[in-house]
Amino acid sequence: MELGVCYYPEQWPVDVWADDARRMREMGIRWVRIGEFAWSLMEPTPEHLDWAWLDRAIETLHAEGLKVVLGTPTATPPKWLVDAHPEVLAVGADGRTRGFGSRRHYCFSSPVYRELSARIVTQMATRYGHHPAVAGWQTDNEYGCHDTVLSYSAAACSEFRVWLARQYGDIEALNDAWGTVFWSQRYNGFDEVDPPVGAVTEANPAHRLDYQRFSSDQVVAYNRVQVDILRDLSPGRPVIHNYMGFFTEFDHHALSKDLDIASWDSYPIGFTQDRAGFDEATKRRWMRTGHPDVPGFHHDLYRGMCHGRWWVMEQQPGPVNWAPWNPAPEDGMVRLWTWQAFAHGAEVVSYFRWRQVRYAQEQMHAGLHRPDRVLDQGGVEATQVGAELKALAVRTELAGLRVAPRVALLFDYDSQWMGQIQPQGVDYNVIEECFRAYSALRGLDFDVDVLPSDASLVGYALVVLPSLPGVSETLAANLASSDAQVVVGVRGGSKTHHLSIPEPLAPGRLADLLGLRVTRVESLPPGVVEAAEADGATLSMQRWRERIELHGAHVEATYGDGRPALTRHGRARYLAGCPDAAGWTWVLERAARDAGLSPQPLAEGLRVSRIGTLAIACNFADIGCEWQPVGTARALLGGARLDPRGVAVWQLESA
Repeated sequence: MELGVCYYPEQWPVDVWADDARRMREMGIRWVRIGEFAWSLMEPTPEHLDWAWLDRAIETLHAEGLKVVLGTPTATPPKWLVDAHPEVLAVGADGRTRGFGSRRHYCFSSPVYRELSARIVTQMATRYGHHPAVAGWQTDNEYGCHDTVLSYSAAACSEFRVWLARQYGDIEALNDAWGTVFWSQRYNGFDEVDPPVGAVTEANPAHRLDYQRFSSDQVVAYNRVQVDILRDLSPGRPVIHNYMGFFTEFDHHALSKDLDIASWDSYPIGFTQDRAGFDEATKRRWMRTGHPDVPGFHHDLYRGMCHGRWWVMEQQPGPVNWAPWNPAPEDGMVRLWTWQAFAHGAEVVSYFRWRQVRYAQEQMHAGLHRPDRVLDQGGVEATQVGAELKALAVRTELAGLRVAPRVALLFDYDSQWMGQIQPQGVDYNVIEECFRAYSALRGLDFDVDVLPSDASLVGYALVVLPSLPGVSETLAANLASSDAQVVVGVRGGSKTHHLSIPEPLAPGRLADLLGLRVTRVESLPPGVVEAAEADGATLSMQRWRERIELHGAHVEATYGDGRPALTRHGRARYLAGCPDAAGWTWVLERAARDAGLSPQPLAEGLRVSRIGTLAIACNFADIGCEWQPVGTARALLGGARLDPRGVAVWQLESA
């Protein structure tokens, strides 16, 4: 449990660097990320390298005992590079080349850009790969940000055809998989296949899905070029990348196989306002705190990568600049978010940024300090956490603690793309359905592992598939051999690998497990609620409804017209509609009890996590509440009474 900060020495006078570094150390910061946007300073003109400023910056941080995460600068190729090699630029769906002037202005498929990226990374790693201050590397920055995964450049088109030939081997295999007999789309060779853009109406969905998979693979391949160089020239130092919240345009699980540590950039208020699909009432309710489960969901998602090693690389320290509206966090939230991340297993929480910059695109984005170098509220709270960590380390062992949930929730990027390509209802979103189920589980006081669909399910008592259209043979076999209670949400197993309806019908490979067949589906417009009666409870179903035939399953909840809304077949349940929050809670509480677990509904806004022998409670609400662990425990920080935005840390001595 250590603190970090993102720092941009190149944006500040040299004569403040030493004071900044001293104050970082005094605040309790141990890690400093630098360099990820500085290519034009490292290489001001082609092959003319200037390391003097970066040498000095690293030495200044090192003098205070700070550990450096050095970012490769490839997210922002300099102007001279773009002018000399315009073919590195991405092309949007509108056919326009994306130009210079912001960031992420490159195409992952460009062979020229891969070569130039490899060159600058090699030069950096050669110079700093064994420097005692450089304790880690970050590749690039936020791959895909600003909708930059999909490019329709000439290079991407050429690489896509090569990718298809490798995947299918024979063009007739592609024609069969894509169903190109429909609308006379048949191809005679791979060189006839273009990217799925610019068509009169919707392009073939299987074509679109393969282009998404191809584009994801290009991100993974591009990252691997950098990782291989860093491992060779800077051995023993972890390689990290910083992902984003509710961002699904490439497969993070696939990319993380090449990393040592997964990290993500946590902006709870911005994501609550802009990305999570919340209604206006929910946005207002959590306007200055962020929804309690927005950080937790992503903490658990990224903990499911890199064998459980993960960081927060950028933690929101105040108001941000990029959402439609940008409320300031309530006092106490920066501290609470930090402790929440540690409670989910973060090794490091790093704040973005040390100081608010005066100019350019992010001048309205807060830092730990104001532009006048005065400590801002986020800095006050980071200092408090630093002191708390120091005091806590005296009383208990903090290193090596692990989260060990009995509940698993499965999320799959491939299924997310299937849902985006054929939503059938504009408000259907796989990751949002997963988040709703996750939030219900957390409200029942369960720690949760968010896992890829091919993960082992051994050791879990409850496995939840909120919405997983694509079900592989591996997943079907893992579910069949598991002893866990299983809850499957709408559209589970409803598509083949090539985005077709499975034989004979959905839920495809899950048919034997669930004991049913889906015969009709419908999407429901906003405001339409289908009530289902279930053992004295009423479940409110929204957005989606299915008609099912029973093949061994029995009914646990029934729509008003008498058709099944919730079924059970042995240890597996199936939802034939999308429940609201209360409905998810009812279903999952029932399944948890059948799994031998003990759900304990928490007060609104209260979230509790267990890591090793610690229980950490965080109160997001604007009113106080009471909570303490069952069994013998002693309070290490706070106590049974949690103030609004309060935190308590307990040492568990017996259960």
